[in-house]
Amino acid sequence: MGRLLAVAFLALAFALPAAAQSKPDPQNTLYLDTPYGRVVIALRPDLAPQHVERLKTLTREGFYNNVPFHRVIDGFMAQTGDGARGDGTGGSKYPNLPAEFSSVPFKRGVVGMARASSPNSANSQFFIMLDETPSLNGQYTVVGQVVSGMDAVDKIKKGPSSANGVVSNPDRIVKMQVAADAK
Repeated sequence: MGRLLAVAFLALAFALPAAAQSKPDPQNTLYLDTPYGRVVIALRPDLAPQHVERLKTLTREGFYNNVPFHRVIDGFMAQTGDGARGDGTGGSKYPNLPAEFSSVPFKRGVVGMARASSPNSANSQFFIMLDETPSLNGQYTVVGQVVSGMDAVDKIKKGPSSANGVVSNPDRIVKMQVAADAK
């Protein structure tokens, strides 16, 4: 009995710090409201401080409100964030960001920054992974992870593969907020 209590105590002792670390930081959490519900994204400033700051700045400016999910490929990802043109060709008024690549793999729920062919061309667009895609690992900047609401992401209208996932009459971000600012 004593050994069982000791094992239980050790398990609890190691679980408590992990639970404390997993408490969401409202300054680094995004609420992305879709027509299908809220998606909560835990940002990773430890991996990509400049990209995270850009997302928070644009969110606070209302840049992402009513922006379409212009490119959604079943089994791959849902891309949004073109608040300038809405078709995937635009960015924000801010300059492009230098890459902040990490070893975090692109698995389901990971949020990454979209870019053009240059690694240093991410600006405002981002994507949410619908499935694991190892070919993106180390090639795109990871900025966060969906911690709830993947069911809503799964319902976002997909584009045809023949059109590289470009969606006609796409679903839109209803509203995006930094959790610390949410009303």
